[in-house]
Amino acid sequence: MLYYSTNNRQATTDFRGATIEGQPADKGLYFPAHLSKLAPSFIDRLQDYSRAEVALEVIRPYTGDCLPEDVLKRIVAETVDFDFPLVPVTDTVFSLELYHGPTLAFKDVGARFMSRCLGYFARGEDRPYTVLVATSGDTGGAVANAFAGIEGVSVIILYPSGKVSHVQELQLTTFGGNISAVEVDGSFDDCQRLVKQAFTDRDLAERYLLTSANSINVARWLPQQFYYFFAAQQWPYKDEPPVVSVPSGNFGNLCAGLLAANAGLPVRHFLAACNANDVVPRYLASGLYAPAQAVATLSNAMDVGDPSNFVRILELFGHDPVLIRAALSGCRIDDETTKKVVADLYNENNYLADPHGAVAYEALRQYLTAHEGGRGYFLETAHPVKFFDAVEPVIGTAVPLPDAIKALLGKEKKATPLAADYASFKDWLLR
Repeated sequence: MLYYSTNNRQATTDFRGATIEGQPADKGLYFPAHLSKLAPSFIDRLQDYSRAEVALEVIRPYTGDCLPEDVLKRIVAETVDFDFPLVPVTDTVFSLELYHGPTLAFKDVGARFMSRCLGYFARGEDRPYTVLVATSGDTGGAVANAFAGIEGVSVIILYPSGKVSHVQELQLTTFGGNISAVEVDGSFDDCQRLVKQAFTDRDLAERYLLTSANSINVARWLPQQFYYFFAAQQWPYKDEPPVVSVPSGNFGNLCAGLLAANAGLPVRHFLAACNANDVVPRYLASGLYAPAQAVATLSNAMDVGDPSNFVRILELFGHDPVLIRAALSGCRIDDETTKKVVADLYNENNYLADPHGAVAYEALRQYLTAHEGGRGYFLETAHPVKFFDAVEPVIGTAVPLPDAIKALLGKEKKATPLAADYASFKDWLLR
């Protein structure tokens, strides 16, 4: 399998090269030269396979010959070694809970897969790989946990000061060792801009073997297909494909779902569920793509004004807006509605959602109402405890603390504060 840059189809590399490089030098994103199509017989018999077997079948075409079969099997098995339950919420709506991994967020899947791939690729290198990653919340903790102690790899995480939850900050700033955190005085878009600029800096290239663990990296992005297949294993209405609502920020997760559907997974329709940062819903309504400065919301992991992975969605559909709209609709949910949904789900349905899940639930509810029926599921991407400061005032009680969070509360935050300008970041890297 080869990957080309979305800015230059002639700039190609294999899975190993795309993983290590992270982003092409021309600032595009790597995209598969051929899209995998799964056998209908495999799709029809998903329930007959284990999660690890399903994940292996899905990802094998994209890794090609870069990973030996036994190594890929081990990596996949370790990646999906926790539950992904599809939980009924109402008569027509289910929640796909993706927070049962080590950092209680959906990004555990991509981070675990990538960390193990990069650890394998790093063997024999004369200097460690350095992973640069920007986070709007959950990516940082998932990457820190997945890469902690991985030989041959060091990690630098940039996050926007005051714009991640307290729990998220603890998850990404308390490891030490091969994990460093940088607290940027700015937005997630500022963090992402600094990371992208670093990849094009020749001075840094002489010092570091740089790669990224954001969903711009194919090894982070592609495994996110897995849990859509895990949902299909549990979907009880085999003759009625679901509508799937995805809380969307940088759009890697939704793009992975669209890729899974392209491979043959039955899905009736996808919803891009967004908060006030609604650049993609506005594009779907008007045909005009106009990035904007990100604004802070309750669902902070979706506070992205210029989502990197949207270019991959365009690529997947050949930049044809008619095809995109046939597969995908957008919805904007504001903070007041988000609060009400969290409260209503808790009080009326005995279901505790985090703000991101609440946005996705409401987008799905509105769509099913407007289209007179059908069923679907939304992605509950993080445990509500990660946003206890937003959730508890709404539900009027404390969110129970999982053991993984209890262990964090007494730890010391370790982060370097920096201005949101590239000169400061570069000076710190070359210190």
